[in-house]
Amino acid sequence: MPKVSSVIVPYAAYLRVYEPLAAFPEAERAHWTRYARRTDLPSYQDELRRSLAALLPTPPAAVPVHESGDAFVTEVDGVVCVCPWRTRLRGWQALGELAEDFPEPVLDALLPPVVRRQTAQDYERWLERNPDARPWIRTATWQVPINWFVLVSDAEREYDRGGEGEGAPAPVLRYRTPMVQARRRVARGLRALKEAMDEGPLVDGLVDVGRWLEEFHPRSLVELDYGGLVHALSAGELEDDHSAADVAEGIEALRHGDGATAGAAYGRLVERWRAVRDRRSAN
Repeated sequence: MPKVSSVIVPYAAYLRVYEPLAAFPEAERAHWTRYARRTDLPSYQDELRRSLAALLPTPPAAVPVHESGDAFVTEVDGVVCVCPWRTRLRGWQALGELAEDFPEPVLDALLPPVVRRQTAQDYERWLERNPDARPWIRTATWQVPINWFVLVSDAEREYDRGGEGEGAPAPVLRYRTPMVQARRRVARGLRALKEAMDEGPLVDGLVDVGRWLEEFHPRSLVELDYGGLVHALSAGELEDDHSAADVAEGIEALRHGDGATAGAAYGRLVERWRAVRDRRSAN
């Protein structure tokens, strides 16, 4: 279980895919096989600290110079599965999304235009050599996208309150589900949504995450982890958060033409996550 330091980590949630070792090419499989035997495997907070440290130099390093050789490791029914960090690839992709989150003057202060241009050019050249590259991890700050909850069920919810005081275990709220279940839920959710409403952000987001899941081994594990977002919520809010159940209830109601129940479930979700996002701009 991750430890909490005195450094406040970003409030980010994660959607991860852990693939069995057999899914990787031979050379990479050998690396991950050796890696999985380590006794000092890093946590998501270690990954965050390394990424933040790269922003300290002047000019800052927008993305790592070299790709990370680290991963998250777990075991599923006796099979070792890994989720490569791919920090450099994810950094490139996140950089392309920054313009949606910050006005240009703020963005220029964070990362000078010359740094952004050079980084974008590096990414373009890299993509030409690696056209099929995709990350094993998706990140969302100050929220968990509603479409992520479609992949999991409330029965798969794991919540640990953690401890108190410096160095105590952090709270953990996550869901883990087999890839086949996640894909099945995406397909059922899309059918219900498309029959009940026009195309929109909810449908588009679910289509996007469904296509992403199709790129992985069918015996993979899918994990939705609240990550650092647990530090933005009280113990009571975490205890009462059953967003996956609300999403499942809403989709089931749509399948039966019950718009009132679906609307009530969606309203609970919107209110819960609006309250979290509002804290982003609070003093």
